[in-house]
Amino acid sequence: MDPLQVTAMRYISAFVLALVFLNPLTRPGMLRAARPGLQIVRGLMMLLTTIFNFLAFRYLQLDEALAILFSTPFLVAIMAGPILGEWVGWRRWTAIGVGFFGVLVVIRPGFGGGMQWAALLSVASAIFYAAYAIATRLVMRHDTSASTLFYANLVGVVVMLPILPVVWTAPPSGFDLMLLLGVGAFGSVGHFLLILAHDRAPASVLSPFMYTQLLWAVTLGYLVFNNVPNRWTLAGAAIVVASGLYLLYRERKVRGTVAPIEPG
Repeated sequence: MDPLQVTAMRYISAFVLALVFLNPLTRPGMLRAARPGLQIVRGLMMLLTTIFNFLAFRYLQLDEALAILFSTPFLVAIMAGPILGEWVGWRRWTAIGVGFFGVLVVIRPGFGGGMQWAALLSVASAIFYAAYAIATRLVMRHDTSASTLFYANLVGVVVMLPILPVVWTAPPSGFDLMLLLGVGAFGSVGHFLLILAHDRAPASVLSPFMYTQLLWAVTLGYLVFNNVPNRWTLAGAAIVVASGLYLLYRERKVRGTVAPIEPG
């Protein structure tokens, strides 16, 4: 199926599921946003992240795409300076440089037969992911988690719904239909659980758990697709994870918290 079809169904099923629990009737003030324009921009950044991520998954192994996506904390640290006024010191700049080196190890431009062009899709996804994280930090200063989740799904539905009839292909089986709906269901539930987690624990405690995704990606990639990660992906991912954890440590030591990074 077309990645745009999968993206559209991800947002539609997530929106319907979230609407059961979070809607303007049960929470009358949910539609009120202090900065609605920023909420829309945030939703668009998340939508673009999802589209590029799904496009990358068509050509890359799960572990390859995820290792590149792990560069997001470094991009957030770079953007946080000019946008949020949160400038980093030389230790964190060093961690950022080492982290990008790890990403280059995964991509290997000019080595081993050349860089896979699909890696650029994951790079684009990481860039929009970082912009989304910065926008999240800005909107959470004024709006509730429920409003933020609602607007994120609403923007995706409004943009993708007119596109869906153009790219629609009937799922070949009931199981495929279940998988298509499950993409949105798991995404929405995961997003909501992350919001609950951030209500109960500091972001500095929660952020390192994002790196456990690599373990799941390698395991499920092997069990479902028979994908075996190569040594370059494992080495690059190890460098990225180590640099990211150090960056989170420095953030925690300097400010006592780090920006929440939410899954798509």
